[in-house]
Amino acid sequence: MARVVAVANQKGGVAKTTTVHALGYSLAELGRRVLLVDLDPQACLTYSVGIDPDTLDHSLHDVFVRKMKAADARRTLSGIEGLDILPSTIDLAGSEVHLLTRTGREHVLSRALLPVMDEYDVVLIDCPPSLGVLTINGLTAAQEVLIPLQCEALSHRGVGQLLETIDDVRLFANADLQVRGVIATMYDERTRHSRAVLDDVKERYGLPVFDPPVRKSIRFAEAPLSGICILQHAPTSPGAQAYRAIARQLDADRRVVH
Repeated sequence: MARVVAVANQKGGVAKTTTVHALGYSLAELGRRVLLVDLDPQACLTYSVGIDPDTLDHSLHDVFVRKMKAADARRTLSGIEGLDILPSTIDLAGSEVHLLTRTGREHVLSRALLPVMDEYDVVLIDCPPSLGVLTINGLTAAQEVLIPLQCEALSHRGVGQLLETIDDVRLFANADLQVRGVIATMYDERTRHSRAVLDDVKERYGLPVFDPPVRKSIRFAEAPLSGICILQHAPTSPGAQAYRAIARQLDADRRVVH
């Protein structure tokens, strides 16, 4: 049965999509079978892996609204063995409206993933930058949450709001949901502000913070233009090495659990 990890922060632009893509690729490098789930109607993860959302016949929207099987909507990614994606399109915004009318709406994603769970070691969910019903679905389906944190004040504020939502999800839908930790993204160690924000998150919320932080680099902006991961685009860059190190820590968790 797959380990399900949601990557969430209600603030946009904090590298959620980059984190999901890089960790998924890193875990596949380690020999794990990985499913990426693009839960964002902006479909940035789908685009980043080299799929044009406008050309898709089927996506997660069809799983939610038309009851298509997740196995029929997923796509196998080239470039590395063991990495698949359940893609998104802008139609997923309509799915959100549809879900609001359904009983048990927060469990739709978890029920959809259940038939394919034995085919994967890890499922990584890219949650949208909001705390709406799609993000609630991601948190309800997950066992753990990773929180990418851009080390600046607005992203820091989003962590507190996300933790409140996680508490609500624990109360009403998923009592066992755990916060695995914070990943510092776009980190600039030269600035006092970045260090101060990261230290405050550790102290204020008592959350574990992965080491090393993912340093800011133009390489992250370049990779999606080619439809590839940072680990393919700049495999020896500090950012790629940081994500590999974090993936190894997550994989070590898995070995301990099992």
